[in-house]
Amino acid sequence: MPFLPVCRQDLDDRGISCLDFICITGDAYVDHPSFGVAIISRLIESLGYTVGIIAQPQTDTDYKKLGCPKYAFMVTSGCVDSMVSNYTVAKKPRSRDVYSPGGKAGRRPDRAVLVYCNKLRELYGNIPIAIGGLEASLRRFAHYDYWQDKVRNSILVDSGADILMFGMGEYQTKEICRRLVSGERICDITDISGTCVMVDEKPIDAVECAPAERVKLPTEEGKRAYAEATRVQFRQQDPFVGKPIVQRHGKRYLLQNIPAAPLEKKELDAVYALPYMRAYHPSYEAEGGVPAIEEVENSITHNRGCFGGCNFCAIAFHQGTLVTSRSKQSVVNEAVRITKGPNFKGYINDIGGPTANFRHSACDKKSVCKDRKCMAPEICPVAEKNVSHEEYLDILKTVRALPGVKKVFIRSGIRYDYIVADKNKEFFRELIKHHISGQLKVAPEHVRNNVLDCMGKPHFEVYEKFYKEFYKINKQLGLKQYLVPYLISSHPGCTLEDAIELALYLKKINYHPEQVQDFYPTPGTLSCAMFYTGLNPVTMKKVYVPKTPQEKAEQRALLQCTLPKNREIVRRALLKAGRSDLIRVLLPSDKGRC
Repeated sequence: MPFLPVCRQDLDDRGISCLDFICITGDAYVDHPSFGVAIISRLIESLGYTVGIIAQPQTDTDYKKLGCPKYAFMVTSGCVDSMVSNYTVAKKPRSRDVYSPGGKAGRRPDRAVLVYCNKLRELYGNIPIAIGGLEASLRRFAHYDYWQDKVRNSILVDSGADILMFGMGEYQTKEICRRLVSGERICDITDISGTCVMVDEKPIDAVECAPAERVKLPTEEGKRAYAEATRVQFRQQDPFVGKPIVQRHGKRYLLQNIPAAPLEKKELDAVYALPYMRAYHPSYEAEGGVPAIEEVENSITHNRGCFGGCNFCAIAFHQGTLVTSRSKQSVVNEAVRITKGPNFKGYINDIGGPTANFRHSACDKKSVCKDRKCMAPEICPVAEKNVSHEEYLDILKTVRALPGVKKVFIRSGIRYDYIVADKNKEFFRELIKHHISGQLKVAPEHVRNNVLDCMGKPHFEVYEKFYKEFYKINKQLGLKQYLVPYLISSHPGCTLEDAIELALYLKKINYHPEQVQDFYPTPGTLSCAMFYTGLNPVTMKKVYVPKTPQEKAEQRALLQCTLPKNREIVRRALLKAGRSDLIRVLLPSDKGRC
């Protein structure tokens, strides 16, 4: 099966005069199921409609090269929010974009969804426009924008699009396509689950959150309203018992319909069985290809959703907290296809997903509890009874026994707390023995429980238990492998004293992190709301927020205090905290000079 049309010559070769739908994306065109636009475009094709791809348009000619679609444009910024893709947490332009040809930055505009939609309106007038993907999904309500340091309208309002698809999008895409093709006007399509639209009146059964005009006020009252609105929005993100939400923008209402239900196993299998080329478009060859394919070309996504509930993570508000997974046969079939690929060298890089070791939801309830998390601060007793790695391990064993497969790695996020909760240690041993290569990356994020509570992470003693068991099993197996902990500095709730305690822990275990993630306030997360408002939206209690560049630099430097460039800033931070006694501890070659 060839790539989908990307130019007029492709249309002529297929005898197509006018496409039914055109997808516009901020990523280079990579026809692989790790790229959302690949899934959506192949899905549209499977429904019997014609569809083309315009990747990273920059000029009017780019937007016009496939003509005007018969029914609608589908617009996404790509796999990542365009502002996250284009800027570091220090708000400096990134020098590299792995989703662009040759990894070159600058091919994706800031606020890509807005740019693309505004240009489409200019060129094509009232053609129906549907927006989706991570950027649209996480910015569906009035949201705090870190880069402008202000609250912006819903992206649906500012883009001028007709409908917004949040979440993974397959169900919504099918319904929108079916109804447009059947002759319905886009303005009349207002009731599809997993979509947001603008309406003139509030539906009777809808829950209302604070209006955009109120949450945009940069005052204490406005910030409280923002935190309260965030709580309302998160509490209704349930496809089974959630209610529609409205948020007034001027004289109209943004209506979020209830989330789309997760795909059933057979539906998810069908999505991953679509005829992907599993490669970037050959037109990028001269520029060195698209770097993002390198890690995922020989990788398999076996699940969706995450009940881990980390407050800084976008998954809960995008994919949802209900876990669905593909059948074993579907995963094995994809593995077989990978072994026959031209770039397969015997290694499957990953069989994972948002959380690699989740195959089912935390418990048998369809709906997630609104008053507690499944895994934090400790695992829910009901969830603990349902912990199992049996099915996942069976898949791993089967795939690694396939002809031509030398090794199957797990490189997606592993929930170490879920492993600790599993009384059967077979998966832990198999993971260490067969599925890592020297290092295992996990995400404790911090050591102080007050900070972990703000992050929505399990308490530190859970990680300590995992840490000890990991090295114990390695010793039993005669292996020398290491844990690489992911750490976040400057998260809401983290004081300078908390950062010092984390630095002391790293000193204790003799670990020198090469990279530290300074907290990035991603739209649509609870942590972002904490950062902006200084309030925890769940409890409405005040949260300390390190915001100044100086304090953020101090916290980050403390976690890498052995680097020469950080010595002076670490010394100043310790003096500032009244901990001059630790200068010789954290900076041992410094003669104790204050």
